[in-house]
Amino acid sequence: MTAPLDDQHIAEAVARDMAAKDRVFGAFGIAIVAVRPGEVSLSMTVREDMLNGHDICHGGVVFTLADTAFAMACNSSNQTAVAAAVEISFVAAAENGEVLTAQAFERVRRRRTGIYDITVTGRDGRLIALARGHAHRIAKKVVAQLPSPGLEP
Repeated sequence: MTAPLDDQHIAEAVARDMAAKDRVFGAFGIAIVAVRPGEVSLSMTVREDMLNGHDICHGGVVFTLADTAFAMACNSSNQTAVAAAVEISFVAAAENGEVLTAQAFERVRRRRTGIYDITVTGRDGRLIALARGHAHRIAKKVVAQLPSPGLEP
């Protein structure tokens, strides 16, 4: 008989599963830095093919990193959550070769909804973007074989 998984192990397993299945995660070279229940930190290096016509990182690329961190944070309990809305404010431009870090954490969690704040930083911790995501949970597990505290009878 195996011991039941705690929230930390569930969050780590969900993040690994989501990263493995998310094609954009791999295409953008996103890496998991840290995972905790309701929180995640991801990193990505800005490449030349991610630059816009101003020779800076395309805002959609920054948004993608922030949105991916949001998704992993709001699904970390193994209850499927989807974005209802995400708002982002760009504070500074990211440059070619710069490593970006997106940190998402849970502000509010309700049975069917949640609010998450996401910060994207660059070199020396300089602020690149701030985002807030609103999640809607559905009655489905992210990883079928794992427990989901919100769905268990």
